[in-house]
Amino acid sequence: MEVMEGAFLTSLNENQTIIRNTVREFAEKNIRPVFMEYDESQKFPMEIMKKLGELGFLGVVIPEEYGGAGLGYIEFAIIIEELAKVDPSIALSVAAHNGLCTNHIFRFGNENQKKKYIPDLASGNKIGAWGLTESSSGSDAAGLKSFAEKKDGYYILNGSKTFITHGTVGETAVVMAITNREKGKKGISAFILEKGMQGFIAGKKENKLGMRASDTTQLIFDNCKVPEDNLIGKEGEGFIQAMQILEGGRISIAAVSVGLAQGALNAVLKYSNERQQFGKKLHEFQATQFKIAEMQTNIEAARLLTYRAALLKDKGIPNKKEAAMAKLFASEIAEKAANEAVQIFGGYGFIKDYPVEKFYRDVKLLTIGEGTSEIQRIVIARELLDK
Repeated sequence: MEVMEGAFLTSLNENQTIIRNTVREFAEKNIRPVFMEYDESQKFPMEIMKKLGELGFLGVVIPEEYGGAGLGYIEFAIIIEELAKVDPSIALSVAAHNGLCTNHIFRFGNENQKKKYIPDLASGNKIGAWGLTESSSGSDAAGLKSFAEKKDGYYILNGSKTFITHGTVGETAVVMAITNREKGKKGISAFILEKGMQGFIAGKKENKLGMRASDTTQLIFDNCKVPEDNLIGKEGEGFIQAMQILEGGRISIAAVSVGLAQGALNAVLKYSNERQQFGKKLHEFQATQFKIAEMQTNIEAARLLTYRAALLKDKGIPNKKEAAMAKLFASEIAEKAANEAVQIFGGYGFIKDYPVEKFYRDVKLLTIGEGTSEIQRIVIARELLDK
């Protein structure tokens, strides 16, 4: 038993419907049978990512001339949502690979950089990482300490990053570092790093509460030699680039949130139709019905916010406020949906034989990553008050 995802689906065009069905079938066949194995072992699902690359889902918004699928953010959100219904951690990896590293090079890299790096990323031949967060900066994205100094045709990069998705498995990384300390955030620049560069080291892999199949690691730069040609754009443009990349990233995290919430609700619907208490099926109790009704209402509202932000992105219309609203609302209702799902499952919701236990662990990251809920509220308020 599954609730259809609202009236919005009636407006999908034929290609979008095919994409949705393709991802849904892929997730059921290739991910559902093994997702708990990856969760328990914290092993990165490289084989699954390679298959997703073959389907074109690791270069979703990248033009075909660079090996991408040439699709838009609506299709990107559809793909992420369908994956997250089954395993949010794989959806998170697909979102980060597409929206952060690959998209950063595509949007701000020069033609040589695009031709050199994007085809391998878009095909899944290489996995991408993106490094902004540091242990001392967190939500203060401008408070970086990593420093890059130009010398003899290279930038010598020193410092570290933390909580980096694909820090271990990523072979190409976009990293932000200070190039001029006196200019503050206007002195931050972006660089492309490759695994194997002298002084580029993957540090500690984090042992996480949830999203355990999505690789999260420290990155360390010890006199790392980065060729001058690997500077993205001009010196001092890195912070502005990163903030624009995060806007698109927030849409993808909103889509992960919608998918996770829908997956939790689908599990509740199935369980409440099978489970009996006091001689009645669980869904016959009004208390259960109220929870289900609120979950579905919140999910559809979050979906509409997410797809509105995606539509604006596709049309080239500024969407900072809309992306922040979608990410804020979707992540918080997903957290509530996962909590209610465990409550409805009762004791069975607390054990790993049922998917809601994993949804409950996975969901918390969504109110933190790509900007905390508090940061989203600041962004929204500033967009309103500055006008």
